[in-house]
Order: sequence, then structure tokens, then C-alpha cells
Amino acid sequence: MKKLVLVPFILFLAVNRFIVQAQSTKTPVLEVADFGRHQPIGVGVSRQGRIFVTFPKKKKDYDFGLAEIVNGRRVPYPNAEWNRWDSLQAPNRFVNVQAAVVDAADNLWVLDPANPDDQAPLIAGIKLLKIDLQTNKVARIYRFEDLPRERTGLNDVRVDPGRQLAYLSDPKLAGIVVLDLRTGKSRLVLQGDKSTAAAPGFVLRLDGKEVRDKAGKPFSSNVNGIAISPDFNYFYYRAISQTKLYRVATEALRNPALTAAEVQARVEEVGETGVSHGMIADAQGNVYLTDSPNQAIRYVTPAGRLETLAQDGRLSWPDTFAVGPDGYLYLTCAQINRTPKWNNGQDLVQYPFRLYKMKLP
Repeated sequence: MKKLVLVPFILFLAVNRFIVQAQSTKTPVLEVADFGRHQPIGVGVSRQGRIFVTFPKKKKDYDFGLAEIVNGRRVPYPNAEWNRWDSLQAPNRFVNVQAAVVDAADNLWVLDPANPDDQAPLIAGIKLLKIDLQTNKVARIYRFEDLPRERTGLNDVRVDPGRQLAYLSDPKLAGIVVLDLRTGKSRLVLQGDKSTAAAPGFVLRLDGKEVRDKAGKPFSSNVNGIAISPDFNYFYYRAISQTKLYRVATEALRNPALTAAEVQARVEEVGETGVSHGMIADAQGNVYLTDSPNQAIRYVTPAGRLETLAQDGRLSWPDTFAVGPDGYLYLTCAQINRTPKWNNGQDLVQYPFRLYKMKLP
């Protein structure tokens, strides 16, 4: 595994504490919308500034999985039928929407891993939708039938419309899925590699305490956040349950002739960036990472420096990014560590859930 020679990262380490009131430094964090008790996960913003947000399926505080935010209100998208609670007709309805990503060609990609509330996935419901934002119609559905779908847990997606490829993270399989958008065929790469796996013994600590369930099992996630460079030549990724950021040339990922060992040999360690969930790259090549222990947003510059964009007490489990045409970075905060599962059944979420934005550097 290669290690990049970069300007040394200086990572601000703060003492974890439960911050009730917002405390901001650096770039101001602005509220875009609040969602009451509806927990946001994914966010996508189109070239026209349309905002789309996903919501995981829960037994309480749920009405639909994908919404467009119109005048601050959630409107089911692409229509109410796709968002009906009854998922028995899973091929034509959302089961548990995770990601909503707008690509460089202004298409909306919606990832439904079909695994609500940590359940085994509803196999017929696993899908990636391409939605034409000009017509608001579903243009194509990908089913991942060549993956072990009973064990998969797709999490995030990035799309290269020029090469007609999509790259997805799968924490449950601890690997990267490469999807050929022309044929619908997919391949699993870097499965179980050091770069895609949770660090042994890693325990996430937020709000001054370890994130564990009622049985004492710590939260753990393999490869999760992903980003792709603006020229589509580098793919950045990392697990939540480790502190390093990695990248690999997309040329290695898209070449089926390479062996697993040959792909692994092309992985580069970018550096220590602390704990992070979501990631995204902007047009200048900055790679943004959430920093949940410090309730901050960092970014790695093309020169390899780790900078702080914003720090704010409201950023509890900052989760997913989108870059808007207005020059702002959009962000959901999921507060996952404050939910009952990780607090012996006690709900410590600070409502309402919100969508934020901050000016790009």
C-alpha cells in the first residue's frame, strides 16, 4: 500500500462534551430547513438548486423516504406512490432510502439498500434509481443481482456519467462495488482490505461517552463515506471505525483484469483525518469530511493540508454532504449516537432534526 507524501496534517483534538447550545467558529453554519422528528440521512442538490433529502424507514416518526424540500417543506419525491409505507411491492416502492446524489449531468441517483432498522435486507427491494430531473421520472433501476444481496448493505454512491460507472460503499461486505451503468453488471473490489475495514478494537466515542448498544456492543462500520475527484480519476473512501483516509485511482477500480492483490497495491493512504462519516469533493478538488467527535467539518486540500471549515455544537453526527450551485456545502446531521439504540433505550436526540449549509472556502 502506497503512502502519499503530503504536508503534515494538524488535527484539532477537542475534549468530547455534550454541547447543548450552538457554538460556532470558522465559517458560519446556517439552517436551511428543520424536519421535526424526521431523521435526515442523505442529501442531494441539483444545478437548479433543488434539494432532496432521504429519511430512513422507522416505526415511529416516518412518513416517506425521499423528499424534495420546497419552501422549507418536505414533498414526497418523485411521487407519493414510491413513498408508500407498504413495501410488499418492493420493486416499485422505496423500502429504506439511504443516499440521494446528483451527478455531474444533473441526474438524481437514489440508493435503497432495503434494510430498515438493522433488519436483513428485503432482497427484492435493493435498488439504485436514476431519476431524470427534467421530467421527474425514474429513467432506470439497477438491482445488483450479481451481489450476495442477503448479506449486502449498500451505503453511498458516486457516479461518473462520462464513463457510465457508479462506485458504491458497502459496509456490510467491507468493500467497494463498481457498477457498469450500461450493462447493470457489478463487481466487488477491495473487500476486507485494511483500507475498507474497521480498525480492530476501535470504539467510537461521542458526547463524552462510548457509543455502545444495550448489550455493550460498540458501534462499528467498515467502509462508509466516499468521494470522487472532479476529474473522476481518484476515488476517496474510509471506514467510520478508523481514523485514516484512503484513495485509489479509478483506473484500478474499473479494470476487471486486475487481480485483488493488484488493486490493493494501488491503494494510497492519504493521512490521518480522525473519525468521519460522510465525504464529498468540490470542483477545486477539496475533499470534505465530517468530524463527529469535534462537531466540525474538515477538508483536505489538493496540496494535502487538513483544514477546518466549520465547528458548531449543532453538528451532532454530521452525516452527508452535497455541493450546491450557490457556492454552499449542504449537510445533514443524523444524531445517530443520541438515538435510543445507543443509550439504553433513552432518546437523547435534540429535536428538531435539521439541514444546514455553509459557504465553501
